[in-house]
Amino acid sequence: AVCSMGNSTSRLYSVLAKTLSSGAVSQHQDCLEQLDSAQLDPIDPKDLLEECQIVLQKRPPRVQRNFVNLKKNTASNHRPIRVMQWNILAQALGEGKDNFVQCPMEALKWEERKCLILEEILAYKPDILCLQEVDHYFDTFEPLLSRLGYQCTFFPKPWSPCLDVEHNNGPDGCAMFFLKERFELISSANIRLTAMKLKTNQVAIAQTLKCHETGRLFCIAVTHLKARTGWERFRSAQGCDLLQNLKNITQGAKIPLIVCGDFNAEPTEEVYREFSNSSLNLNSAYKLLSPDGQSEPPYTTWKIRPSGECRHTLDYIWYSQHALNVNSALGLLTEEQIGPNRLPSFNYPSDHLSLVCDFSFNQDPDRLL
Repeated sequence: AVCSMGNSTSRLYSVLAKTLSSGAVSQHQDCLEQLDSAQLDPIDPKDLLEECQIVLQKRPPRVQRNFVNLKKNTASNHRPIRVMQWNILAQALGEGKDNFVQCPMEALKWEERKCLILEEILAYKPDILCLQEVDHYFDTFEPLLSRLGYQCTFFPKPWSPCLDVEHNNGPDGCAMFFLKERFELISSANIRLTAMKLKTNQVAIAQTLKCHETGRLFCIAVTHLKARTGWERFRSAQGCDLLQNLKNITQGAKIPLIVCGDFNAEPTEEVYREFSNSSLNLNSAYKLLSPDGQSEPPYTTWKIRPSGECRHTLDYIWYSQHALNVNSALGLLTEEQIGPNRLPSFNYPSDHLSLVCDFSFNQDPDRLL
């Protein structure tokens, strides 16, 4: 049954709450085209948050996380740019393939889990949102986030594992959203990553944006590299390909760059070193939370599968350290907050933690690398 959902968003939500079961992307688009224009009016984020909380009223409250101030003594007259990175867990994989042995199936119900995802996004109000494992783009994220003022882009995997799951909702992929009131799209590239000169199943989106407030250009990219142990060289090759694409797009680092992604790689892997040592002069933002500014967090994903407990650091926000400053970063959940059954759970919708950073432009745009 569909929950009664308040007033301002209820018509659209009543359509979205009946999650589409077809795997055909074209059918999702047809459904959107059938929505009348009145249903696509802008919505107030507070209204949508209230509606999500109605759906979630029987679940435990969302776990609280605090931002850590990292700002040095550099004055800025402009609002920071908030970037959110998150592997949200594809619904088909969560229910059909990932085998989270300590997570009740009831906690994975899409009708409620999507509200947990939206609640997390609405709580942090990102200017730019980078997501992986999105398999409900056309029936949930695009219609809702576009009404919140975001410009939306989706690039599915060519052979998504979601398609192997019965009653799937289409392929999963990477998605990027940015607030149109803050940025203008200058260029956009959908990149199918290669390894050993062969096209792979992994993708990236790279967009060059112009900040209305500062007039500055920057590039934002999102990716999701190959998973699994034993594929380290493959990920390394994919990372090299992505870096080469980004060098071309940023004109060799003349345009500042932010790269968000689930790299499926610990900091000990070669692909991490490639990004650290790239001529693009990238740094990993979440290292700045460590006492010495040199160590990644102890984990960004924590789950229990039949093979055992998995706690890894796989998710990153890379940035051009010559051109951008990290003002603050969202602290991670503690082990106590995550709980003994790990992730996902009734109060956290994914097996990966969201990463959120506030960036500002270096005040000297001509500063050399």
